[in-house]
Amino acid sequence: MSGTPAYELAPNIWRIPVATSDGINAFVVKAADGQVTLIDGGITQGWKRLEAGFSYLGLDVSDVTSIVVTHAHNDHVGNVERVRKASGSPVSAHVDDAPFLEAGQCPPIDPSRRFRSLLERFGRYDKITVSHTFSDGALLDVAGGLRVLHTPGHTPGHTSYFHEPTGVLITGDVIHYWRSQIRIGIKVFCHDIALNEQSAQRLSQISCDTVAFTHGPHISENAQGRLHEFLAKRA
Repeated sequence: MSGTPAYELAPNIWRIPVATSDGINAFVVKAADGQVTLIDGGITQGWKRLEAGFSYLGLDVSDVTSIVVTHAHNDHVGNVERVRKASGSPVSAHVDDAPFLEAGQCPPIDPSRRFRSLLERFGRYDKITVSHTFSDGALLDVAGGLRVLHTPGHTPGHTSYFHEPTGVLITGDVIHYWRSQIRIGIKVFCHDIALNEQSAQRLSQISCDTVAFTHGPHISENAQGRLHEFLAKRA
């Protein structure tokens, strides 16, 4: 295992790479009262990296007090049920993805995509007990306020999150960052490709200081400008 176990995005918000080359990320938010929120859990094979990230922060996965997820794909929720059991923390998700999480399966892929049945078959993960569901616009009680941005298309209930006190935007898979370029979410994994494009444009309404992706390194320098420039070209 190489690389930094966790990267600070803002005071008390970190990105934990759970795959090589920042390929998949989980996020940790720690409130002033000691509450610890995990956003996504990464792929099952990334468990040791997730643990290492927590250790780097002086924490353990058992310290988690709440879990929220971006969407019901196994590379992002593969470890969620394991963390839930270790910590006893409740899991929250968008109401449209909650049934898939509880069934331990990915939502169906856009019918225009080849190999969709194969992708769906191998996208299973441990069934997740979901305690709370939310809808677009909800303000979660996470370190001063985590705003829910429903950005469907990648999955029906795909959610981006905006931490209002620090200006950190966590995009989920609606867009990603690869080879120093912001890119649209990978089409082959989308539930509805056209809707994913529409949802990406919603992020242009956000005034952010840092853009963090579930795939790829984060952007902190001219983050809003780079995000808006990318989206304007696709509008």
